[in-house]
This record gives sequence, structure tokens and C-alpha cells, in this order.
Amino acid sequence: MQDNAQMVSPRHVPLPGKLRIIGGSLRGSRIVVPDVQGLRPTPDRVRETLFNWLAPVIEGAKCLDLFAGTGALGIEALSRGAAQVDFVEADARLAQLLRDNLARLKQTAQVHADTAGRFLDRTSSRYDLVFLDPPFAADLWGDVARTLEQHGCLHESAWLYVESPAGAAPDLPQNWLQHREGRAGDVRFALYRRAGSSAKL
Repeated sequence: MQDNAQMVSPRHVPLPGKLRIIGGSLRGSRIVVPDVQGLRPTPDRVRETLFNWLAPVIEGAKCLDLFAGTGALGIEALSRGAAQVDFVEADARLAQLLRDNLARLKQTAQVHADTAGRFLDRTSSRYDLVFLDPPFAADLWGDVARTLEQHGCLHESAWLYVESPAGAAPDLPQNWLQHREGRAGDVRFALYRRAGSSAKL
């Protein structure tokens, strides 16, 4: 698969600035948000809703934060007890800032300065939870989702979080069953699970 580096979509929060970790061991901690065109950190209230949904399954989960940006989703997962988070971010400056934020927060995690496509082509890891929030203009949801399936990157009980434009549900594999969804302004956020999953929320 190929990635498109173009990043143009509405911003959720004023930039530059800081984002607050909502819950868990890092609750109240701040992460730096740089002024980068098209960067869309997931806002506080959406992260709070998402991790309320994920509360029964986040402890001990192995997570993948694709198109990580600030890493807010993956760091929130670590704060709430995820066993592992792999961050993937193509922008080298954002990847380094993410490493700096993780070090300051005393969190151990791998940050891969790479495109989602190249990372998935090489990885042999399998994940319980994937955060999928690509640049909206690039229309990568379907390609990335199919690559996750084709490369065996997902456990049978995997959960998938997807952000996309409101009013335009992405083209996802048929075995990704929508579990819950919400809207924040012009953004749709939804949680899916793979067919056959025995996990319950």
C-alpha cells in the first residue's frame, strides 16, 4: 500500500499548545502539541468517551497508534494500563517530539518514524487494539484496514478505533463490525470489533 503525506483537515484544538491526559496513572499530565499543518489531536471529550468504551479491555492490551501525531491516543492507553503501544508517525519532527514526551512522562514505548504502509509491510506483531486516524484528505482508511487484515496484524479479538469525516463512513473490511460511534463537530469517531471476537464491552 502507499501513503499520501498530504495533511489537510479541520483542527480539533488550538495549536500550538498542550493536551491533557484524561485518566489513569498519567492523569493531568500534559503533552506538547506543535503547530503543524493538518495536525488533528483527538480532543479531551472524545478521548474520554473512547476510553470509557474501552475500560473493560484496555488493561494489558497490546496497541498500535498509526498516524500517531502527538501520540495522545497511545499515551492515554499507556496511562490506563495498556501493556504495550507502538507509535507510527511519518513526520520525523513529530516522531522525535513524541519520543521526548514519552521520556518526560517516563513511559517506555517504540516510536517508528515511518509511514503506516511501510511499517505494516515489515512488522510481525499482532495487536489487540489499533487507533486509526489518518489524514482525512489522503483517504487511507480502506487501504490501511485491508493491510492490517492481509498482514495478520490483528488478534481475533482486536478492537479498532477509527476517526473520519462526519457523514462519510470509511470503506472498511466487512468483518469489522461497528460497536459504537459518536460525532464531534465535523468528525465521526467509531469503535469496531472483528467478527468472531469473544470480547465484550
